[in-house]
Amino acid sequence: MAYWVLPAFLGTLGAGPAQLGIIEGIAESTASFAKLFSGYLADRVSQRKPIVVGGYVVANAVKPLLALVSSWWQILGIRFSDRFAKGVRGTARDVMVAESVDKAHIGSAYGLIQAMDSAGAIVGPLLALALIGRYGMRGVFAWAAVPGALCVLVVWFGIREVRRTGSHKERQAFPPLEAERNSPIATSRSWLPKLPPGFYYVLAVVTLFSLGNSSDMFLVLRAGTIGIPASRAPLLGLVFNITFTLASWPAGKFSDRFSRSGIAAGGYLVFAAVYFIFALAPSQRAIWLTMAFYGLFYALTNPVLKALVIENVAGEVRGRALGIYFFVTSVTTLLASVITGSLWKVYGAAVPFYLSAGIAAVSALALLAHRSLLANTR
Repeated sequence: MAYWVLPAFLGTLGAGPAQLGIIEGIAESTASFAKLFSGYLADRVSQRKPIVVGGYVVANAVKPLLALVSSWWQILGIRFSDRFAKGVRGTARDVMVAESVDKAHIGSAYGLIQAMDSAGAIVGPLLALALIGRYGMRGVFAWAAVPGALCVLVVWFGIREVRRTGSHKERQAFPPLEAERNSPIATSRSWLPKLPPGFYYVLAVVTLFSLGNSSDMFLVLRAGTIGIPASRAPLLGLVFNITFTLASWPAGKFSDRFSRSGIAAGGYLVFAAVYFIFALAPSQRAIWLTMAFYGLFYALTNPVLKALVIENVAGEVRGRALGIYFFVTSVTTLLASVITGSLWKVYGAAVPFYLSAGIAAVSALALLAHRSLLANTR
């Protein structure tokens, strides 16, 4: 409800794109470091629920304060707190999810969570649209306290933490970690534990892909160059999120039955096709259809890649593995936006989209090779 109203609200305070860039840049960077810290903490503490509950409490307590602000730097403080809380709870929550279900259903669990998250990204803006005419932008921020409070209650009373020590099969799969658990190098207290080659291979491929995965705002800008007005940008996001919501849970389920690497590679190929069409920009109709297709990329990668990371590491280092994965991909994605913006300015709009499509295609091929490499390293 709050996120899509924020840019216009900043304008009413006399701030513009520069201040929005500062706010979102600091907020996303904060979330990246918070996820890294949360991963370390999740592997250290005996109870992860307090971390998750605390993250939801802080995030949902600060959002309604947007209704009271009078300057953009106050919004910066609120966004900083919100993203820090989200980063801290996110990795710990994902570890809890992995431990609460059988390993054969991890993809399905992450897919369900992703589907519910993207459903909120559909319903939230629609609620904001319904409320803003009667209550104004500040009223939308105030009303955001209602779902926020319900969320906290569900988390507080509904979560039951499950701890799994790991099966015999899992311990057999990662003998180096078990053998070196008490060594100075691979201690469970280390910020950077020794992780298997399969994890680093996945991390390298995802990092390569992220170099071409710039902010989705560039897709909106590209749509604007062929005549789709900025006023319809939220509708572009709506079509994308509908596909994202509908496909996330099935994609997670399929990843439990078939190759996760193959499914994620399919997502990268979808990305390559979308960016190639955006580079060509043949017509407005093509852009609308392609944007709907774009949601399939997120559904095939977001939940599936998290499950792939979990699948490649032992239970006692899941938090740090996820934290490293989130941190590296977030930082690389920020760098990708800088690269895309620079290329756009020098060579025009089509070149960065062709480049992103090429990087995605190469990354898809590298992911398809993951299964054979993992078999050779076990």
